[in-house]
Amino acid sequence: MNRQNTQMARNEMEQLKEDGPDYFNKIIRIQDAEKRKMAQYIGEGATFFLLIMAGAVFVFRAVRRQLKFSQEQQNFMMALTHELKTPIAVAKLNLETLQKRKLEEPQQQKLIQITLQEANRLNALCNNMLLSSQIEADGYLFTKEEHNFSELVENCVHDFAIRFPQRKIVQEIAPGLFVNGDMLLLQMAVNNLIDNAIKYSPKESQVTILLNAVQNKIVLQVKDEGKGISDEEKKKIFTKFYRIGNAATKAAKGTGLGLFLTKKIVQQHKGNISMTDNNPAGAIFTVTLQSSPEKN
Repeated sequence: MNRQNTQMARNEMEQLKEDGPDYFNKIIRIQDAEKRKMAQYIGEGATFFLLIMAGAVFVFRAVRRQLKFSQEQQNFMMALTHELKTPIAVAKLNLETLQKRKLEEPQQQKLIQITLQEANRLNALCNNMLLSSQIEADGYLFTKEEHNFSELVENCVHDFAIRFPQRKIVQEIAPGLFVNGDMLLLQMAVNNLIDNAIKYSPKESQVTILLNAVQNKIVLQVKDEGKGISDEEKKKIFTKFYRIGNAATKAAKGTGLGLFLTKKIVQQHKGNISMTDNNPAGAIFTVTLQSSPEKN
């Protein structure tokens, strides 16, 4: 188009008579018109190029986001398959052992206890998956009732102490703290935090659960002494399907739903959840909820 514009201007100038009136003025007008059209073509071309580039960037980001999400889903399915097969395989082996062999009572009770632990873990996994889908689809019927949050946390800690008798679990729970909310969801959130603290810390380390009242707020803290979480990872830990990228945590059992679901539950209760570093090592997850006004 620029060559065509130049050619048209040249033709117009060739048609002018050099001895004609206003010859030089007409030459200047033709050259000015040529420059304006050239600037117009350049502007239109630059705009078109920028639109193409913006579209390419948009498509690239969309494709990259889709590929990342597909990879996360694939990782989730692999982790989920492992999480489902493990308790089923353990339960099957224990039941077959009880069926085929005559064991002493202590051995029988130990196998039964292990089987129940795996069944509870499988049940918790199924609840997490179901609840995650229901909350995202706005299909969960949220119930708001007054509950003794102190007792709820104590019961959760007690359950984990039974499931993991070799772990050192320390609790400092202030009594008589009440919240308005859904008991099932609150219990699941607390269980997810304690479960993560146990999974992602050494077996000989301590897990600490603190529950206190600060003015009209209830503050729950779950502390572990694991490897901790890098600053870059902290921004992603509450994302669905996300699992921390180091080898130690990848080897631990999990699907990447726990913290995502916990944050959703806390938000449903108009609360806040955050993560900070524990000294000298590990992580501290802090949940802040509104205390029940009737029990302040």
